[in-house]
Amino acid sequence: MNMYRIDLLRHGETSLSHTLRGSTDDALTESGWQQMRQTVEQALQHDPKALVWDAIISSPLQRCRVFADELALKLKLEVILDANLQEMHFGDWEALSTQSIYATQPELLAQFWEKPSQFSPPNAETLQQFHLRINQALQQIQTYMQHEQFEHVLVVTHGGVIKLLKCLAMNQPLDNILKMSAELGQLNRFALHDNLTLQYLEQ
Repeated sequence: MNMYRIDLLRHGETSLSHTLRGSTDDALTESGWQQMRQTVEQALQHDPKALVWDAIISSPLQRCRVFADELALKLKLEVILDANLQEMHFGDWEALSTQSIYATQPELLAQFWEKPSQFSPPNAETLQQFHLRINQALQQIQTYMQHEQFEHVLVVTHGGVIKLLKCLAMNQPLDNILKMSAELGQLNRFALHDNLTLQYLEQ
């Protein structure tokens, strides 16, 4: 069975980091740039052979794409944009802080936090729709890597994407998605197998 190495880099701090920014296209702060650059530099220094990426795949939102473009230029790699790698769309809660949502819709916020598979923000993408979209992204990544005979790619994406993939890799129910960790500007490493099963590789 073939195995593909996929490193997922979450974008760093953004101008709307205190909110549920979802599909809102906000920019990285200077601190966000530093977080991502530092993570990649430290990883390359720690184990340069383990980080020979064949390509970079990125969410098209600027908090991921702009850094992916900079890194690709530095490493002389191609950047592939995939809209399926965008963050979950939070509907009416887009770009709102949890404090402001709690002030107006405390019960719905609590239900979403506790059972996101059953309760969604108003006019938002459901967790099931998000899951389907990320599965499609995984299939596309695998097909691309097979076609190009790539072994190792970097994916620049969002916290929700990484948390969902952790749930899948650890055989956790999707309702545990918000309990998973995905720190700003940090790498999470996975192995993807032919049958689209994921393995989380401890850092």
